[in-house]
Amino acid sequence: MSKAKKWEIRHPESLDAKKFTSQQLITLLLENRGLTSKKDQEAFLNPSLAMVTPKSVGIDEKDLQKTIKRIEQAIASQEQIIVFGDYDVDGITGAAILWETLHRIGAKCLPYIPNRVDEGYGLSIKGIENAQSSIPDIKLIITVDNGIVANEAVTFANEKSIDVIITDHHTIGEALPDAFSIVHTTKLCGAGVAYLLTKELIKGKDDVFEDIHLELAALGTVADLVPLTNANRAIVMAGLKKLQTTSRHGLLALYNQAGIKQEAIGVYDIGYIIGPRLNAAGRIESAMESLRLLCTKDSARATLLASKLEITNKERQQLLKAAAEHAIAGVRAEIENVDTQKKILVIGHESYQEGVIGLVAGKLVEAFYRPAIVLSIGPTKSKASARSISGFDIISFLRTHNEHFINVGGHPMAAGFTIETTKVSDFKKLIETNAAEILDDALLIRSLKIDCELPFSVINQALYTDLQKLAPFGMGNPEPVFATRKVKIANMRVMGREANHLRLYLEQDGETFEAVAFGMGALAAEMKVGDKIDVAYALDENTWNGNTKLQLKVKDINN
Repeated sequence: MSKAKKWEIRHPESLDAKKFTSQQLITLLLENRGLTSKKDQEAFLNPSLAMVTPKSVGIDEKDLQKTIKRIEQAIASQEQIIVFGDYDVDGITGAAILWETLHRIGAKCLPYIPNRVDEGYGLSIKGIENAQSSIPDIKLIITVDNGIVANEAVTFANEKSIDVIITDHHTIGEALPDAFSIVHTTKLCGAGVAYLLTKELIKGKDDVFEDIHLELAALGTVADLVPLTNANRAIVMAGLKKLQTTSRHGLLALYNQAGIKQEAIGVYDIGYIIGPRLNAAGRIESAMESLRLLCTKDSARATLLASKLEITNKERQQLLKAAAEHAIAGVRAEIENVDTQKKILVIGHESYQEGVIGLVAGKLVEAFYRPAIVLSIGPTKSKASARSISGFDIISFLRTHNEHFINVGGHPMAAGFTIETTKVSDFKKLIETNAAEILDDALLIRSLKIDCELPFSVINQALYTDLQKLAPFGMGNPEPVFATRKVKIANMRVMGREANHLRLYLEQDGETFEAVAFGMGALAAEMKVGDKIDVAYALDENTWNGNTKLQLKVKDINN
């Protein structure tokens, strides 16, 4: 059996089991995450919303005050305001936060979410025209989770005597749009920026306006995969408590539809259960349905909207499955017919639905561990979504080829662009050649960061409980991963309909733990009971028939 991943053990020294304490391990884990001072460690373990301020996240104070004055002026004059959001969870939750707040403080305000297919991402000329056709006399547009690269659209709005305030967290382009004001930071998600802006808008009115938006800010933060450190960590930790007690009808309907226990909701539920459902509407139909769900005050309507989202999400799953299988097969066939291994994957097809190409790109990265670009090929224009691997800034890479795009934007790990269909073939060849020249081979090797080696003798329920002080885990704050060498396979069986998972019973020095290895069923043919293996894992709890016990969640196996 060959090692599936390169193991990078951050703390290579073995821990002394006789002197071991959980506090010693937690300190080691914090240091592995770059938190070496007592002050930084304390701030991480006990984050406070008080630390989440415009200054702490790098928002320009002058632009912020200019923004607030313009909004107050619009409210006083009863000017028509549009909150221009985005069709993903971050944009939807951010739009809900800002629209509800403006509505509560007396603004004449309506939300607008662009249609992915007809209008594309973010503030656009077509989006402004469509908004004007249904909402006359717009005087102020406030973007949420978009706008920082919408130069042409902002210029168009200015020509129409519409002021634009941009609130965004995406990477700034070569030149800033000529907006009235810009509230920007890359240290929060779009919903986080909107949340901070609303806190400033109601400052001094906190006794009148209860904070009803923290749970939405947490949803956007987790779903948008921003690092769960510093301000984001504070928002999510406090927001999870709100999610566990919220009375918001839309969220309760989502919990019920998805079978989530409200009191136990965590990051996983947001990322893999709630997020995909809220995203589904914007991928296939209109994200306004998700916005209406979050904002409705009618429980019956919330139930109806949640049911519709469930149906839409199942349709999204079917579209993704078909497109991902087609793309993976296409890439495999292409790889087999070339002498040199491609360092970036580019594939497109007319059948790929625009709303799922980002997910398909993610599936390609998962299957081949290469940056991937997937295009939905149109008659004259094609939309593309890109996903990257650790260490390769995909948006910076794409921007070195700006002349080929109609528009481009995104993050270091995810980006999107529009391109003329006639240019796709030449563009594919160009960036494959460019990636071959600049992408370091070392980045293309799957690696597993392991915090340290642990003997089984120190693992117990108390240790697991103490490790939860580092939660919530996610991007930027990974779940602690440990390795144990030379453990014996006491028992083993495959699981799942397709026998693609493994359940193992692993023993070392008289200590035995149950372990689950998802997606590793094929290894059953390479191992047998009695074999000794090295195993990398995270600690987990498994509840079955009312009984909860520790288990190892296997990340990799090496013999």
